Amino acid sequence: MKLLFIYNANSGKLNALFDAGHKLISPSTYKCSLCALTYDTFTENRAWKNFRADSDLKMEFYHKDEFEAVFPSVKLIYPTILKLENHQLTTVLTPDVIGEFPNVEALIERLKLSV
Repeated sequence: MKLLFIYNANSGKLNALFDAGHKLISPSTYKCSLCALTYDTFTENRAWKNFRADSDLKMEFYHKDEFEAVFPSVKLIYPTILKLENHQLTTVLTPDVIGEFPNVEALIERLKLSV
């Protein structure tokens, strides 16, 4: 079993630069609540980084263009967190739920309960 985290952002350095600028200029309109929780403006959130390092969970991270290349027949609304188990994908957290977390610590606690 592994968790798949799919960000509502495309891959690439130019997209990363654009996303960082968007977070700085207008964080309330930034389109990826998962990015906003797990990353500060330029670097990975420290609590999130520690959780990933200390967790026994297998995790994979995708930008939406990368996910769509690997799973072309799966249609999602982003961001989302899925569980991949026995070649089956199930939703762990939807975009609406992810958007309600006040901070990364709340996301971490929910993930611990969800798996």
